[in-house]
Amino acid sequence: MRSERQIYLDHAATTPTDPRVVEAMLPYFTEVYGNPSSVHSFGRKADKAVQTARKTIADILNCSPREIVFTGCGSESDNLALRGTILAAISKGKYPHLITTPVEHHAVSHTATQIGQTMPCEVTMLSVDAYGRVAPETLRESMRENTALVSIMAGSNEVGTLQPIPELASITHEGGALFHTDAVQIAGQLPIDVKALGVDLMALTAHKFYGPKGVGLLYVRDGLDLIPAQSGGGQERERRAGTHNVPYIIGMAKALELAYSDLSTRATEYARLRDRIIDGVLTRISGAQLTGHPTERLPNHASFVIDGVDGNALLMHLDTHGIAASSGSACNTGNPEPSDVLTALGYPAALALGSLRLTVGKQTTDTDIDRLLDVLPDCVEKLRAVRLVQTF
Repeated sequence: MRSERQIYLDHAATTPTDPRVVEAMLPYFTEVYGNPSSVHSFGRKADKAVQTARKTIADILNCSPREIVFTGCGSESDNLALRGTILAAISKGKYPHLITTPVEHHAVSHTATQIGQTMPCEVTMLSVDAYGRVAPETLRESMRENTALVSIMAGSNEVGTLQPIPELASITHEGGALFHTDAVQIAGQLPIDVKALGVDLMALTAHKFYGPKGVGLLYVRDGLDLIPAQSGGGQERERRAGTHNVPYIIGMAKALELAYSDLSTRATEYARLRDRIIDGVLTRISGAQLTGHPTERLPNHASFVIDGVDGNALLMHLDTHGIAASSGSACNTGNPEPSDVLTALGYPAALALGSLRLTVGKQTTDTDIDRLLDVLPDCVEKLRAVRLVQTF
């Protein structure tokens, strides 16, 4: 039976658009609706709005507005970073080397695999520790003379682990290569100063920090060669063809501005609620293990593997109680497969299938956490009981 309040604990997947963001976007659907590439007054007004949004975002990222490339999402940004950099190297007659990890978002890992299969490029997947972290020495030892790009995500969408990005970027630059990070998960929770991080390319998407779905950006350090993934018009300094999505660009800038206006307060509250979940789950559920780093993790992110439980079945049980969560295992075909991230961390397939991700957000309350910790142990026990019966 559902509780009166629906509890949403899947903010790593997406966040609700802030009403203030929606309000900022609305005029650009019906009033300032010109194409920013047009020279007439309608187009100039739209272009001015896009450039103002670009400046707002650049100030937060501590970069030049010309270093911001607007895209359709974080996945597109990652694709542009990897393909654009490798294609640029190949166009100069090089046989480039790309380094990444097996715990990346698929927008990076699958793209890297395809690059290795279809382009004259060698791809190295770095080993990670049991928390999903890259040891700086592991990266250093993997660098080669022809290494063109290193791509390592800032914060794991699946297990919450944070990587030592400034140190990894420094090692990459010592080896003469460029460094890209998927910073989708840390945006709105941790600082994203590109100079402090030391990155050359960085991907973000608005819907992870209370902006609209369907818009993202790629920070591209000035002076880099990047071959566009799509051609057409000359938008974004010829790096991303397509008419600007003006309302969504405005929304992304507003959402990022709001996120960084109260970053410290928000991150502290997230971490407090996160720790309540972690402590409660590990205390109340036998056979539950925290995945990801115990301290170097996203402020809002708690993730587990639970012995003797199917993760997707657990999600359905939680949903009947009005609690939305996520699991690392995929079951699109009716044949569940363990998360490749968890298997890379060394978890056996049977245990990896019992994954659970709980991510808090602005509207999460202590009452929500109380409800979760009251309902979750009972759901686990019921699933274990059914599984035990099925074994006989």
